[in-house]
Amino acid sequence: MTELRMRGRAADPDSVSENKEAAGEDRLGLPGEAGGEGDGDRESIAGTPDVPPSTVDNTPQFLNKVVEGLNPRWKNWWIRGVLSLAMISGFFMVIYLGPIMLILVVMTIQIKCFQEIIDIGYRVYHSYELPWFRTLSWYFLICVNYFFYGETLAEYFGALVQREESLQFLVRYHRFISFTLYLAGFCMFVLSLVKKHYRLQFYMFAWTHVTLLIVVTQSHLVIQNLFEGMIWFIVPISIVICNDITAYLFGFFFGRTPLIKLSPKKTWEGFIGGFFGTLVCGFILAYLLAQFQYFVCPVEVNSKTNRFTADCEPSDIFVMQQYTFPFAVQNILTWKTVNLYPYQIHSVVLSTFASLIGPFGGFFASGFKRAFQIKDFADTIPGHGGIMDRFDCQYLMATFTHVYIASFIRGPNPSKVLQQLLVLQPEQQLSIFNTMRDRLRDRGILPPAAM
Repeated sequence: MTELRMRGRAADPDSVSENKEAAGEDRLGLPGEAGGEGDGDRESIAGTPDVPPSTVDNTPQFLNKVVEGLNPRWKNWWIRGVLSLAMISGFFMVIYLGPIMLILVVMTIQIKCFQEIIDIGYRVYHSYELPWFRTLSWYFLICVNYFFYGETLAEYFGALVQREESLQFLVRYHRFISFTLYLAGFCMFVLSLVKKHYRLQFYMFAWTHVTLLIVVTQSHLVIQNLFEGMIWFIVPISIVICNDITAYLFGFFFGRTPLIKLSPKKTWEGFIGGFFGTLVCGFILAYLLAQFQYFVCPVEVNSKTNRFTADCEPSDIFVMQQYTFPFAVQNILTWKTVNLYPYQIHSVVLSTFASLIGPFGGFFASGFKRAFQIKDFADTIPGHGGIMDRFDCQYLMATFTHVYIASFIRGPNPSKVLQQLLVLQPEQQLSIFNTMRDRLRDRGILPPAAM
């Protein structure tokens, strides 16, 4: 219809720019667009722009030689398996290197995921030559990261901030600086608006901000979970990995019944097998990690050494306790009691979420990819796709873990309270000291003052 309208009005030069804009709007799925679902993994959406498919095979040469001659199904199975083992080994290596390296890896993954999503938008709409689209997208990424990491610096590195006068200024006015930086980007966007591309530019502005919400905000929650104790970082990530692996294996060998149209390769057999496999994996991993202070203690900065430490008296959820089975269960199992770490019970909740709700993060990503008729976000990892293809469920899991900790686990943290006290003026600190001393004397904890 757009083409017919343009032919009919070709003689009118004043309408050329309007026609171009209308054509662009129709391509974006505005009124007049037809769409429908096709067969298999691809759907035919009339007028929806495609991302040019990648034809680069970045599978390592030695791996291609090993699987040469296998049918495509088993070839993909071996490639995915070998590279999955390589990634898991790398994950354990990063854990060994400590919290600083984990934070750097999370930031690197965040930037890569952001790039993959923004590049999809750029490849789809680059022909429109939108001014400053990529520049502003990366600028907003810097602004949001400055805000989140500045908040982390103020919350967890108070002792370090007190030693550096320049840091004290940045922390004190951190939110105002962050807002000013964002406001500058907002003004640049407004100044970049071009008449014939108004609607498209606002689409891409929203594209950038939704990407920031999905990727940057949730990756910040991953780091927040890390500071609560490495076990809250390792277990959620590991059980999502375990769910991906067990669901894939059960689906590969036993899958017959399709689960959801958004992901035709997903099956009920894989979904159910992944659920039970994840429960077992999470329960065992929780038992192994709960025994070590290094994993269960909150990550803090030692003011004397300026290094991260994880040294504390483990909280009750990491202390072995005895639980009594209900009478009906005792008759079945012939056991009356069982010794567990309470964290193992929490791991069951985390595993249940990871296996039942977590996959919806993957389904969401599948719907996004189908909308633009692409198979993967990128081709960074052979057999797996892009980084975002591996972390679509991880971000949802990180958000749930953060909410779960805040709702059911976290209590008053003396270390954080002390960090906040150190930021106060001396007279304010003295006032709090006198108030606390009087309260403790009234409760009989301190001896009464000498008359």
